[in-house]
Amino acid sequence: MLEEKKTIDFRKYPIPRVRHHVNPQVYLPATQAQVDLSWYPPTIETPTWKTWFANGLPASVLDIGSGRGGFLIDHALTYPDVNILGLEVRGILVDWTNGVIDGEHIGNARAVWYSLANGLAWIADGSISYATYLFPDPWPKRRHHKRRAFAPGFLDELHRVLVPGGRLYLATDRPDVDEYQRQVIADHGVFTVHDLTSDTWPFPFTTDQQRFCHRKDIPYTLAYATR
Repeated sequence: MLEEKKTIDFRKYPIPRVRHHVNPQVYLPATQAQVDLSWYPPTIETPTWKTWFANGLPASVLDIGSGRGGFLIDHALTYPDVNILGLEVRGILVDWTNGVIDGEHIGNARAVWYSLANGLAWIADGSISYATYLFPDPWPKRRHHKRRAFAPGFLDELHRVLVPGGRLYLATDRPDVDEYQRQVIADHGVFTVHDLTSDTWPFPFTTDQQRFCHRKDIPYTLAYATR
């Protein structure tokens, strides 16, 4: 049985104004980015699990594109014995999320300023139970599709880090993104996609974007891919 989840008064943590998109160079690997690297997310060679999590153990769940940290924090509070790591390309959101995590003494969650374009070589093989990729930036223009993190190399990395039978949870309110992701998965040939509904969503909480879609009556798709 899950323990009663802590309630956070988010009024203590004013949300900063955030530009939806950042410099497109951050969607390139560090070796290709032509920007002042002080503005580029640091690369990671060795993860500092002992400073990221109170128990000093590695993450077993990845929240890719953690944004304002809503799912990350809810997951940490719901499953206090599970370390969850959020990866986010917008540093201002990482700082805000970690401010909440530290302010509320949540020891099993951490957000990291990181560009997925640099891969996940620093995460051990078969160490992740599941990953989430929820409501990513759509980059709808075809010339911008190269900025999408969802690509064959991304699936290669996930196949390596996920445990056998591990899942990648997907959510989007963009039919074109859903179609694109399913096609990438089909072409890759390693993962199998399974549809979900709000009733079969496996978590006892929803994301900020799910709640927004419900309020505005915006349809969205839920699915998971399993290796």
